[in-house]
Amino acid sequence: MRRAAVLLIPVLLVSCSRSPAGCSGDFCGTVVFAAIGQPSTLLPPLGEALERDIHDQIFLKLADIGPDGNTIGDKGFEPQLADRWGWTDSLTLAFHLNPKARWQDGPPVTAGDVAFTFRAFSDSEIGSNYRENLSRIASVTAQDSATAVFHFRTRYPEMFYDAAYQLRILPQHLLDSLPYPRWRGSAFGRAPVGDGPYRFVSWTPDQSLELAADSTFFLGRPHIRRLIWRFAADPQTAIAQVIAGEADAIEVLLSPPNIDRAKKTAHLTVYPYAGSAYTFLDFNLHARGGSGPHPVFSDVAVRRALILATDRERMVTNVWGTAAKVPPAPIPQAWKALWFNDLPIPAFDTTRAKHMLDSAGWRDTGHTGVRQKGSRKLAFSIRVPSTSAARKQYAQLIQEQLRRIGVQVTIEESDNPTFQQKYHAGDYDAAIQTYVNDPTPSSGVPQTWRSTGDDNAGHYSDPAFDHQLDLATHAPTPDDALRAWKAAFVIFAADAPAMMLNAPDNVAAVDKRITNVRIRPDSYWAYLWTWRIPADRLIDRDRLER
Repeated sequence: MRRAAVLLIPVLLVSCSRSPAGCSGDFCGTVVFAAIGQPSTLLPPLGEALERDIHDQIFLKLADIGPDGNTIGDKGFEPQLADRWGWTDSLTLAFHLNPKARWQDGPPVTAGDVAFTFRAFSDSEIGSNYRENLSRIASVTAQDSATAVFHFRTRYPEMFYDAAYQLRILPQHLLDSLPYPRWRGSAFGRAPVGDGPYRFVSWTPDQSLELAADSTFFLGRPHIRRLIWRFAADPQTAIAQVIAGEADAIEVLLSPPNIDRAKKTAHLTVYPYAGSAYTFLDFNLHARGGSGPHPVFSDVAVRRALILATDRERMVTNVWGTAAKVPPAPIPQAWKALWFNDLPIPAFDTTRAKHMLDSAGWRDTGHTGVRQKGSRKLAFSIRVPSTSAARKQYAQLIQEQLRRIGVQVTIEESDNPTFQQKYHAGDYDAAIQTYVNDPTPSSGVPQTWRSTGDDNAGHYSDPAFDHQLDLATHAPTPDDALRAWKAAFVIFAADAPAMMLNAPDNVAAVDKRITNVRIRPDSYWAYLWTWRIPADRLIDRDRLER
């Protein structure tokens, strides 16, 4: 599931229960996370970026990917609710549930819960972002109370990944009587009951959310006793909380200046890891807010010329230093296998860009410094979220570089919710967007760039590109998939529906008193239940009781 990089959605709800009290041995401490925004609901089918961090602590999957991030076959996958699995035939996969798995209100986790979860995630009334990723699973049935059987429509390399990774299993006994249209505003979404290492405690709107360790968790008691997400309105406020010691951890420091500040802060340790995001300037190929062709971007020659006229290597150095790269295609650094070295990435060349615009009929005939064709100026606006300093800086650099070849660019800023709403409504000429992606391109690339993709806001469409996506996502072997991905990206580069800007490495910051910290690119806090705070490093908030 591809998701926008920042989620800022308000909620109007409160739920409370007791906090954990006391410490004992290797079971103590509090970790406060500085969170950008706050959740809208804690129901997994409806979650996005921030919710997923919290879901990982409350709800389990059947199995989870391992540290190497492999998504092909089941190599490296680690058991969660299922302690073993096997193929009945090439289209039938059986998961055998761990008999010790329990819901936090007592009942065992059953195969009926798994089948119920699949139906919910796949139902159009709920409208889960995960639904498209599950479309090649025909059904899930309960062979018996401990055996969930997945039936696939076709063979493809990531069958196991789709079955295991996409579904956080839900308690049928608590949700079965609730009609799907009422899920988003349900009491369960405000105070969930899960099967994971942490239990829900409280949620104070606009302030914080608290979880407590489940001391009876069947895979082993967590070491950190209490988790708190403290909500900040913007990234810089969140980062400032961690620098000041008011919070203990943040998953992304966002920019070199913030990384430098964290490195110089005595109580913090920084943790670099492969980034799962990339940023791009998206060209809207349709007229703004309409269905006809865009007066500028409908011409592929113009799009290619604009890309040639921007020095993207210099821009990434100006904004990110050495902490990011210009991606060869719509891929983050975490997808290392797809960073093909021989993709046709155009080099910065203003002479060639000017010639292409001249040939396309865009000339500065009036000697005003702005090209035009007939009575239309070569002008457009770039939308950016006002909360992203990096994206605003990119917009300014692009504006200045394109001015030099006779293109007039204006910049439109808005808060992030407004930016996302207008972007997905097609109300923009060009927009600088950042997407955070799953550990595989099979969901993110089709969702964003296929002609029928849910998030194809710019209306890019090329049957040849779509065909290569189909070959890649249905390939019988990993090598076949790589060849198809490469062919797709060659077509993408020729079509130039967007200007790839950066794919950063991520850097997290965590308080030094916390040990055994591991961070996974696709799920920042996946290993949180194995973190520790040694007894000799406890601070006041680690001992805090209510």
